[in-house]
Amino acid sequence: MRIFAAALGLLLLVSSAFALDTEGRVANVDPENLTITLENGQIFKLPAEMDVSAIEPGMSVIVAYREVDNGVKQITDMLLPD
Repeated sequence: MRIFAAALGLLLLVSSAFALDTEGRVANVDPENLTITLENGQIFKLPAEMDVSAIEPGMSVIVAYREVDNGVKQITDMLLPD
């Protein structure tokens, strides 16, 4: 049981090491491709279940993401502080 707990703890540490976050203002929302672009030019892929209509250009956002295939930044969590 200790080995399982240790392995699980190590897995959690490793997976959190790949989580990244950033903040900024939304410059563009592309509902067809499920992406947002921040004013600094970074493009993020939204989860399919996200309500894209809740995001508008000019909004401040805090984005948690992970990089997946071909450098795509997949949003894992988003805070809309406005």
